Amino acid sequence: MKLFGSKGSGVLVTVFGKTDVGRTREHNEDCFMVADLSARNASLQPEVREHEVGPRGSLLVVADGMGGAAAGEVASEMASRTIYEHMVDKWGNDEENTPQQFAYRLKEAVEEANTRIHAYAKEHPEMRGMGTTTTAVGVLGDHLYITQVGDSRAYLVRRGRGIQLTKDQSLMQRLVDAGEITEEEAERSERRNIILQALGPDAKVRVDLTNQQVRRGDALVLCSDGLSGQVSREEITERVSQLDKDLVAICSELIDTANERGGPDNITVVIAKFGGDGLGHPGGEDEVGHQVYPLLDPESTTEPVPVYKGSPPPVPENRARLMLAGVLAAGITAAALFFAAMGL
Repeated sequence: MKLFGSKGSGVLVTVFGKTDVGRTREHNEDCFMVADLSARNASLQPEVREHEVGPRGSLLVVADGMGGAAAGEVASEMASRTIYEHMVDKWGNDEENTPQQFAYRLKEAVEEANTRIHAYAKEHPEMRGMGTTTTAVGVLGDHLYITQVGDSRAYLVRRGRGIQLTKDQSLMQRLVDAGEITEEEAERSERRNIILQALGPDAKVRVDLTNQQVRRGDALVLCSDGLSGQVSREEITERVSQLDKDLVAICSELIDTANERGGPDNITVVIAKFGGDGLGHPGGEDEVGHQVYPLLDPESTTEPVPVYKGSPPPVPENRARLMLAGVLAAGITAAALFFAAMGL
């Protein structure tokens, strides 16, 4: 595998995204963005929905806000906009046009989003504790560069098989990693929505940065937990692998399925399919999964994700997703279980 990717032309991307309020929420705190960074165009217009990945790459973002009232909406929209603007301004004007610099700028953009959200909340007391998960993927040449904060997810679908590229920054993922529970038990747990990090509540955040080589025919799926919590990876893979349906129909079907199962949260999905002569065909020895990208900065990744110790976040009305520090009795029990599992 070519670790640092390439900048060759001929990589084509077809992409679409959709968000829905779900069946129980009063308003939508999710946000997504699709952008052609070379053309400096962030939209779902035809020229972005089907475009060639240019020398400055492409950007896909899903953010799931929290904070009650309008705070979650503000946080997720601010994260998406800041990441895009930072990439256009900083990366778009960099003289060093390398994959390493692209990955660095993407991580930096997520950190800048955290700084802005945190500062905004301090300036607006009614927004105090606002936050958002963020999964932002940069596409450059034949590689994906994936930044992760929280528990929105990225899946790669290749030849009918779906693989999760991100690791949830959650209590349940910690317990799975420690061997205390299985993935199936984690998915069924009442505490599966307790996350350890988000953009905004704390002044600093550590960004998980990974990478994945793209092959011809691959599909990338980004989604908030409103989808992944109701629709399994296997079901997502099956829908995305349907060759007779366009991305608009697939996004709608996935959201409809989540709503049919109660739609307890906002639901967002972005799907990108890749092709073109700039990509190789899938091979049997290809590595697919959570692969840390080796930036020179030793603080570049969350290995492991630190336990959140920032200011207490709000407890949103009718909101199941809580930061670890905001959980009371149930959280104390969960935290005790976690520390026991980690031997702390």
